[in-house]
Amino acid sequence: MPWRPLSMFLLVTTLSCVLAEPMPRITFQRGDPGRSVKIFNHEGIRHYDRFLLSEDQQKLYVGAQDYVLHFSIDNAGTLEFKKHIHWPSDQKIISNCVSKAKSNETECLNFNRVLLPINNTHLYTCGTNAFSPVCTYINLETFSMYESDDGQIITFDGRGQSPFDPQHNNTAVMVDGEIYTGTMYNFKGNEPIIFRNLGTKTPLKTETSLGWLHPDASFVGSFNLAGTPAESKVYFFFQETAREFDFFEKLTVSRVARVCKNDAGGDKVLQKKWTTFLKAQLLCSHPDGFPFNVLQHVAILHPEDPERSIFYGVFSSQWQAGGSSSSAVCSFRLKEIERVFDGNYKEQNKESLRWTANTGQVPNPRPGSCVPGKFSDTDLNFMKDHFLMDEKVSPPDQFPLLIKQGLRYTRIAIDSVPTDSGNYTVMFLGTEKGSLQKVVVVNDKSFHIIEEMELLPNQEPVQNLFLASSKRMLYVGYSAGIQHVPLANCSVYTSCFECVLARDPYCAWDVQSRMCRWAQSKSNTLTYWLQDIENGNPNSTCLTSPPKGRTPASANETNPMTVANYTAKYNTILKLKCPQRSTLASYTWRHPLLKSSEKQIVTSQDTLVIIVRGDTLGLYECWATENGFTYQVAKYWVKDPSGVEVTHRDSQNMDDSNMDTSLYGNGHSYYTHFVVVSILLVSTLFAILCFVLYNWRDKLKAKTKIQGCSTPETEKLSDTTRLNGICHSNRNIPRVCCVPMSGADSTMDVDNNTVKLRTPNGVAAEDVSDV
Repeated sequence: MPWRPLSMFLLVTTLSCVLAEPMPRITFQRGDPGRSVKIFNHEGIRHYDRFLLSEDQQKLYVGAQDYVLHFSIDNAGTLEFKKHIHWPSDQKIISNCVSKAKSNETECLNFNRVLLPINNTHLYTCGTNAFSPVCTYINLETFSMYESDDGQIITFDGRGQSPFDPQHNNTAVMVDGEIYTGTMYNFKGNEPIIFRNLGTKTPLKTETSLGWLHPDASFVGSFNLAGTPAESKVYFFFQETAREFDFFEKLTVSRVARVCKNDAGGDKVLQKKWTTFLKAQLLCSHPDGFPFNVLQHVAILHPEDPERSIFYGVFSSQWQAGGSSSSAVCSFRLKEIERVFDGNYKEQNKESLRWTANTGQVPNPRPGSCVPGKFSDTDLNFMKDHFLMDEKVSPPDQFPLLIKQGLRYTRIAIDSVPTDSGNYTVMFLGTEKGSLQKVVVVNDKSFHIIEEMELLPNQEPVQNLFLASSKRMLYVGYSAGIQHVPLANCSVYTSCFECVLARDPYCAWDVQSRMCRWAQSKSNTLTYWLQDIENGNPNSTCLTSPPKGRTPASANETNPMTVANYTAKYNTILKLKCPQRSTLASYTWRHPLLKSSEKQIVTSQDTLVIIVRGDTLGLYECWATENGFTYQVAKYWVKDPSGVEVTHRDSQNMDDSNMDTSLYGNGHSYYTHFVVVSILLVSTLFAILCFVLYNWRDKLKAKTKIQGCSTPETEKLSDTTRLNGICHSNRNIPRVCCVPMSGADSTMDVDNNTVKLRTPNGVAAEDVSDV
């Protein structure tokens, strides 16, 4: 019983923590003209899953269900459909798939899972092909697949390159004409491999029998970077169940693995298997230790420079208390990953099966190092059992960049945006509810959620993001089509202070044209562009001395978003809206005569409700305060119904210096506080009630434990009722229940409901009991 109030208290505590979570400054609903997007869809084509941008960035290739599509891209980033290749599964293969208890509507189809350039003239593509993976080539000149004389597409075995099941994650990267893949190798989906194929080198894969990968491994990304020494290696990111921990519950961990491009496999040991495979754990945890251990997706920043290369991953947790999702974004420097791979190994004790740090001698050259030539059999035998690194890869500051409660991120795309004050990292985060959040990273430590856009219908999870920075466009692939999302819509900010408060690196205020514009199109006159990504402070940016010939805008000169006049009959209810676009601002209403009209004014969240009377006429203004800057968002004139202009003495000038300002209706509504306090109050009352009932229940048990003689409360004794010897039951049936006590000594045994009597002579009487 005492646990109930405690659980309620924990619920309230959790709710209060959620309320303190970082929020997007602005949220655009689906279809909002302020953040309009273009949509491409084609009848009969679904699941736009794989995107590939041509080297000249003028063409986009898309792999979909049973199709491969070709688009051209104009300078504005708009897609123009050109051609498509129909690539369905053969009917015999579909029938075979259905016979294995798979669905012919959702599984026994050809889902495109690999779409990569093999050279300047051809693409390489693979599909699930109704649980029989196949691959083929596409001629870019004709945009067609190679066909046999009878018109059939020429394909070859795609095992190890595409998964069988379209629900299984996979990754692939093309390096020097060779494909490196991470996928499931069998129909059952319990044999994950890292595989190299094509080209002139020996095909290699991981050794399943040695447990290098757990059967449930799920791949989310693969990369080959430019520059020494990263160019000689290929990195894979995935999640799997850990073998090295002794827990009752299976623990999922996130990993990074590395193989060398010059790996040729072993001669006697590890034939046609990787001899340079290493893996390490990625650590992403809350400051209190709560782990975000499930890697959902990964992207890279600065792949051209290994000294600055950073991987950004979105993580969730396998433990979601109460069904509430949570996410984190962690970054990992390539230099830190390489340092861990150069560290100590883990090894498993053959007797205790425990994993511990290797304390023995390490062969030279080190196992897993990318050295020319082949390793000796002795070194390879060491390598077979020492593929896991002892140290974990941690973020630069040991903690996540961003933690979000109540929401699970599914995809990430990264951009580096140059500004006058330096380069800023912008993250685009897809969510499980079909929305997209844009986040700017400040000083590599803090962050600001610029905006959130609700994109996909029916809250379909975002499963594919493709960033084309040169086109200023983000392409979102989903089940029914492709959405073109501009990286920014600067024109939605109509004033200098709005442009600065947004803290969007893509946008800056052009003093000359008095417009918020795309910042990267700036001319050489940098002094005419205003930005403050670090602090977002209009007071120090917009209100400082402008270039010669220009005057700064003041807070009182800003045009409100909403202006309206109202004429209503007396004693009618009038609702005035205060547009609350920024969730980071607090909102207040101003009216000159609050004291005389406060009984007729009610506020609720974003609405001011008034009863039209003589003392409630006049000017109403809604003001917002954000980051120390106050600006007007709405202005309303409530006029006399007779048409006579009514002005209050203080309405003539609404400056703070000479008006009786009334502030009420804070935009940070106390509604959430009211909910929290109400829940806390109800839980307290519930606890008190439980305590009272618990005590009453104990007393009731104690009272019913002892049953003595008594007179029924429902019976009223008459004058003739005998007081000794005979008592009446509630059925008016007389029975002996009491014995006359006068003149006798007695001993009462309460526990056994007996009375022992002694006569005046001291002789014991017969025991009498109530039966």
